[in-house]
Amino acid sequence: MVAEIRLRLAEIHDVPAILNFIQGLAKYEKLSDQVVATEEKLTQTLFGDKRFAEVVIAEYQHQAAGFALFFHNYSTFLAKPGIYLEDLFVLPEYRGKGLGKALLSHLAKLAIERDCGRLEWSVLDWNQPAIDFYQAQGASMLHDWRINRVTGEQLIALAKQ
Repeated sequence: MVAEIRLRLAEIHDVPAILNFIQGLAKYEKLSDQVVATEEKLTQTLFGDKRFAEVVIAEYQHQAAGFALFFHNYSTFLAKPGIYLEDLFVLPEYRGKGLGKALLSHLAKLAIERDCGRLEWSVLDWNQPAIDFYQAQGASMLHDWRINRVTGEQLIALAKQ
């Protein structure tokens, strides 16, 4: 199976596939109503003058089958950059073929190559298959930490303070 998997950095022509993966992930997470991403926005933020994230495409038998979208964060305690995995998604018909594990392993190798102190991500608390998968790869759940987020009108209000 591994010989049938190819990982590569996304290119601008991959934007429609990236949007498809994002929409597939949102559907799986029952969050489709929250997706406002468009091909134009993805092109600008992933391949424009200022790139905010990177994408690795997983191909299976020459077909785009999954992706990992990530960006760098920073650990003040370690005084090192880290990699934050925003999204990892494999199309349903390609699951169980090693693509998710290959993507996660690729990001771990990239973190080491870039002298990062850690690789982190979040997972929804109800997504037991993903939790089991991540723990099988050696991930530790940080139960003492809670994610905080400010968006939309609250973000605008906070900025005006």
